[in-house]
Amino acid sequence: MLAAAVGIGLRSVHVADVIATRPAVAWLEVHAENYMASGGPTLAALERIRESYPVAIHAVGLSLGSADPLDARHLRRLRALVERIQPALVSDHLSWSSLGGRYVNHLLPLPYTDETLHLVCDHVAQAQDALGRRLLVENPSSYLRFRESPIPEPDFLADVVRHTGCGLLCDVNNVYVSACNLGLDPVAYLDALPVDAIEEFHLAGHSVNDADGVPVLIDDHGARVAPEVWALFAQVLARSGPRPTLIEWDANIPELSVLVDEARRADAVMEAHAVAP
Repeated sequence: MLAAAVGIGLRSVHVADVIATRPAVAWLEVHAENYMASGGPTLAALERIRESYPVAIHAVGLSLGSADPLDARHLRRLRALVERIQPALVSDHLSWSSLGGRYVNHLLPLPYTDETLHLVCDHVAQAQDALGRRLLVENPSSYLRFRESPIPEPDFLADVVRHTGCGLLCDVNNVYVSACNLGLDPVAYLDALPVDAIEEFHLAGHSVNDADGVPVLIDDHGARVAPEVWALFAQVLARSGPRPTLIEWDANIPELSVLVDEARRADAVMEAHAVAP
């Protein structure tokens, strides 16, 4: 179990600094696919860091929403990493990224239908059985609506939780991005999630693409957390209570001190606004 405190996403450019300076953050999260090896210096560095910090594993390649079966080899490699590192949490996304043996470097959206729900639940259950632990499923960022998607996203996630016993990774920035792009109420979205299933929050920055005079928010994890996302985080904390929270930064990666500063701010927001769950 992770303490209800703030961690940062560990990226390769910061590994040496983390080992040398041991920054004052509560925990670290890594992308699973960067460490799926049987050995080597990258995995050795993670094992060294694991001696000093709790670690969470965030996967991006399970493709839980694909019409294809889960990739058995990928799942075996993820299980080997989980057994080796013994992370506090393991998560992946409500999305798909492979079909017919072809893979794309994107987390693609799903239509929320009964058919999709059954497929996602089967895949989540299979992944949990293979890993021998609870999986957290992260809400995506959205840019377009499907013509046929009758189940609201938070209801869809609640159904996945109810059918599989999985947990939720609530990405607050993704909620804000999707709400702005699709004209949704982000507070109503958060209120519709099963709060007891939320085991982790993600916070990140986004950018705005103003092509043709229509602003579209892009979940690029390339900037500080926006004021609106901080405000939304404070609101959800008042309902959920404190939970493990991560600062993500994947593009235009700054010095490690900037991530640590964002983590300190998240700690302060949590202390000021969270109530006992």
